[in-house]
Amino acid sequence: MNFNAEPQGMTTTVLDDLHARWVRGFVPMTDLDSTPAPRQRVVRTLLSLADSGYRTVLSLKFPYQDRPLPQPGTSAMKAELARVDKVLGAVLGKVDILVIGNEPFLETREQDRATRLNPFYRRVAAHVIAERGRRGGAALRTRLYMGALNRLNDPASHTPAVNGWLAHVKEVRELEGVDIHPHVVNLAEAKKFTDYVLPRIRSDQRFLATEFSLVHWWKEHWSDPVPRSYADRYGVPADTPVWQEIRDAAADPVPQEQWRYLLMNSPWFASRKNYLANHVQQMRDTGRLAVATYGVLQGPSMVRDIGPRKAPWLLNSLHANRVARPTPDGKLARNPAFFDSFRALQSVSGS
Repeated sequence: MNFNAEPQGMTTTVLDDLHARWVRGFVPMTDLDSTPAPRQRVVRTLLSLADSGYRTVLSLKFPYQDRPLPQPGTSAMKAELARVDKVLGAVLGKVDILVIGNEPFLETREQDRATRLNPFYRRVAAHVIAERGRRGGAALRTRLYMGALNRLNDPASHTPAVNGWLAHVKEVRELEGVDIHPHVVNLAEAKKFTDYVLPRIRSDQRFLATEFSLVHWWKEHWSDPVPRSYADRYGVPADTPVWQEIRDAAADPVPQEQWRYLLMNSPWFASRKNYLANHVQQMRDTGRLAVATYGVLQGPSMVRDIGPRKAPWLLNSLHANRVARPTPDGKLARNPAFFDSFRALQSVSGS
């Protein structure tokens, strides 16, 4: 299960209903300036779930889209490492996997990607490795990965900086592998991620997929009209775009059957009903998958300002908790294609 930075609603009831064993979130490092790490909501949630017996993954997010990345040896780097230490003190030996970085190439200014990015992340990684070693004991059970790489289905993303990132992962024995985020339109694009990454790291290293989805496929059909049968059945104009119907559902949630009818009668969605099972199997077939986590709940940001240009992340989620009403006995609405697939995957050997 992945909740990114929005742990609201991530209860053991939700997890157990899905038979989930792993949970992942990310912490923006800037949060540590105002909130002690054990009280930061993502860290607090993961530590609580770890205490309850779930396996946990925490990604460290360094948001530098609008300012230069600090460089080793500077006061800015020292300040960043101090933030890292706050998190390490709270989570080493408690979370199962710590990912150094969230989406570094998207969270760094374009002009810094070829120059500042790798020196920054190499320094952070060296610091984390040294601190874990200094603490020893239980801290050593927290495994370390670098993450996460995006858009590897696009050859334009196969830059010297990305190759330098992977070369660093390969050369550092304390790193167990790399995280990838295959947000794609089909399985052929998804496979390009592992085809690119795996030959560039050591054969004893593995990969995580802490985020993966068909969000770009959904976006291609976000402005399609609702199915004609849906329009007739629920009394909406036949030219109503999908995004508008979903915007209205977010404002006034619909019955679960109506949500199911909308999606499963839309060919662009129904044709991808086996995507989750097929993508996880594709990753497992590499023999190198460590853990894959998938989005479970529709968060507040997903339903904010819905319009034709908004990325439809909410169509990924295993629950339709913000667009469809719960059942009379309080059960959350389910993704009509992926919920059962996710549960079935938990009973099959693999991560």
